[in-house]
Amino acid sequence: MTAPTAPATTVGRYRWVICALLFFCTTINYIDRNSLSVLKTIIEQQLNWSEADYGWIAFAFTAAYAAFPSIIGRFIDRFGVKASLAGALVMWSLMAMAHGLVSTVFGFAAVRFLLGAAEAANFPASIKAVAMWFPQKERALATGIFNSGTNVGVMISFAVVMLAERFGWQWAFITIGVVGFVWLGFWKTGFDAPEKSRRLSPGELAYIQAGLPRTQEKLNLPWTTLLRFRQIWPFLLAKLLTDPVWWFYLYWLPSYLSKERGRDPLKSALLIALIYTGASVGSILGGWFSGFLIGRGWKVGPARYGAMLLPAVFMPLTILAYYTSSFPLCVALISLATACHQGWSANVFTSATDLFPQKVSGSVVGLGATTGGIGGMFLTLLAAMTIQWTGNQQLIFIWAGCMHPLSLLIYWLWLGRDFETANVDAPPDLNQAHAKLLTAGSLLAVLGVVLGGVIWTHWDVCVKAAKLAGAAQAATAACGVIIIGAALFYAGLPRKNSAGA
Repeated sequence: MTAPTAPATTVGRYRWVICALLFFCTTINYIDRNSLSVLKTIIEQQLNWSEADYGWIAFAFTAAYAAFPSIIGRFIDRFGVKASLAGALVMWSLMAMAHGLVSTVFGFAAVRFLLGAAEAANFPASIKAVAMWFPQKERALATGIFNSGTNVGVMISFAVVMLAERFGWQWAFITIGVVGFVWLGFWKTGFDAPEKSRRLSPGELAYIQAGLPRTQEKLNLPWTTLLRFRQIWPFLLAKLLTDPVWWFYLYWLPSYLSKERGRDPLKSALLIALIYTGASVGSILGGWFSGFLIGRGWKVGPARYGAMLLPAVFMPLTILAYYTSSFPLCVALISLATACHQGWSANVFTSATDLFPQKVSGSVVGLGATTGGIGGMFLTLLAAMTIQWTGNQQLIFIWAGCMHPLSLLIYWLWLGRDFETANVDAPPDLNQAHAKLLTAGSLLAVLGVVLGGVIWTHWDVCVKAAKLAGAAQAATAACGVIIIGAALFYAGLPRKNSAGA
């Protein structure tokens, strides 16, 4: 697939208005998502939460965020970006407001679960919108820009803390929930498919569509079929391994700065704003760099690899953030970590639209969000248990520094130097069993059973080491491994060779 060569300055810029709408939507998404973590210290003092209680609440969000994206991705491919994202935003805004109406661990967990289910639509819809509105060489930059909304949403978290201190944490949640409805009006009037947009010039439409294959607009491929395409696995594994790094910084960084570095909640929120400024820069630069390389004549695959290499090289250095006695150096290294991850994320997301055509991009990114959510789900459980057990976050910092180079190695070994777009119009033969999926599913299910058996037979030891909640979280993680194994095994079974199977 070749990138268009016409200069962007001659064809209009309305596509960047679409990028701005996605940026603000993502910002709202992360304000609503992250407010609980920056208010954690305040709320846990009033409601007497333990670390394990907070772990369960965070787990509820990530469980929903893992369970629903693949379903929502197919919904987006079928019903379109505009209606799907609007409906999801209404739902998550209402759930953000509902935080102010609950006071028990179960109540917060229930609200967070519904919030996670609704927010799972943001990235599948946004990545599909970028694939619709941008030529290939600009997609990573557009993704980096709208993805920087995640950082801006976190950066302005201090405003939520100030609202909570002035009016109470309940009103803080209600206030942030209202913001989404303002964005909804701009989305309704500003977004449409490029072919239907009255604001798009013929020249810009031609620029967007240059070099793109003429494919049918919609194709219904279930997750069981998508898993049989080899191109999807590096993307899924990268999301599984590296998304939890972002979840770690998102959920546990405020309490780390507060408890292990001695910063009060307001100062912690201001430091987070500083840290995520670096993340915004990393997101945009990472997206720009691969587009720059494509513009210099690089093929798409090497350009993405080049942009992913730098974050993978620098992430291990960020482990030193935990060990340094210099607080400014600690903040600088954590800023580097968030910048590297977001530069990485812009290119990993875009690789999904390089490896699969636009008509199934919602489903593919939805599956990626599911695997990322599964990784985040296990991270919240294991982080809570580790902190409960060891009293610090040392092991988690070490783990977070190693995932990006490992993921890049998987990409290279799996795909080689170039990216080959999957031919989704000729799906694999579903009448045949898929031996690799059956094997992987069986091994994971057996591993989960073994882990569950060890936890069951050593229950008293687990409770003594990590308390009852920590032991229950470990058992939940073992059950999750069994469920994932069963899902892979199911995907590998023979079935009717139909796109809708």
